[in-house]
Amino acid sequence: MTLTKDDLSGLFTAIVTPFTDDGSVDFDALRALVRFQIDAGATGIVPIGGTGEYPALSRGERADIVRACVEAAAGAPVRPGVLATGFADAVDAGRDFIAAGASGVMTVTPYYAAGTQEGMRTYFRNSRDAVDAPVLAYEIPRRTGVALKAETIAALADDGSIIGMKCSSYDMPEFIETMKLAGDKLAVLSGEEPLFATHVALGACGGVLASATVYPHHWIEVFKLAREGKLDAAIAHQQRLDPVVKTIFLETNPGPLKYYMGLAGMRAGGVRLPLTDPTPETRKALEAAFAGMTKAAAA
Repeated sequence: MTLTKDDLSGLFTAIVTPFTDDGSVDFDALRALVRFQIDAGATGIVPIGGTGEYPALSRGERADIVRACVEAAAGAPVRPGVLATGFADAVDAGRDFIAAGASGVMTVTPYYAAGTQEGMRTYFRNSRDAVDAPVLAYEIPRRTGVALKAETIAALADDGSIIGMKCSSYDMPEFIETMKLAGDKLAVLSGEEPLFATHVALGACGGVLASATVYPHHWIEVFKLAREGKLDAAIAHQQRLDPVVKTIFLETNPGPLKYYMGLAGMRAGGVRLPLTDPTPETRKALEAAFAGMTKAAAA
């Protein structure tokens, strides 16, 4: 399945990479997680990004993970994250993922050796040509130190370099400008749980959300309400998950999220270095958040 911008609507869950006790990839748990998402109504799956611990995986593991996700998704789009620092590695990863059956890739802005706006435009254009598959730009300035200007995003859409983007930024003026200049040219997906309903109300087509790993139904309902113009109701529903969202990001994702998944009875395992399991203080906060959600669900 090859994606177009019109296919990018709704929830695309950013899933974790489950590990076994010995630290290897737990493919059975991975397939079960993908099926859980699709059965819940998620439009598609985003494996191997930051939530999926891209930097901690080998090249071979990444391709195998994509292949397993494609198999489990049974036709639903699988759009892996590409978090490479350089062009050649990003192209290799993208080609691997497409060969494994992915319907497109979500490529992070080049970081560490950060380019100019024109340099990043060329980076994405050349990536699209080299991988020969649909590309989504992934912008997350707090992790990369790099942000795409609205004018750059519009230019990337105009020349066909990208069909969409994941916006993981709290810069609302720039988001509004992006929607103004490019909202009709590409699919903008929110990557921020606290802003999800607002982003959708302003024109975002959906979201790529990590907390949906546990609560896909919840975010699908928020999306539905926001798309219907019921922003107050969407925000109120979204805020019910505030304690969860706050605690799963107390430390670097996905350590706390994986611990929370364990509380919810989902197989996730630990994390790989340089990440470590959550501290006792964070675990206590996660347990309190889970207890609160369980009590609210029973009320």
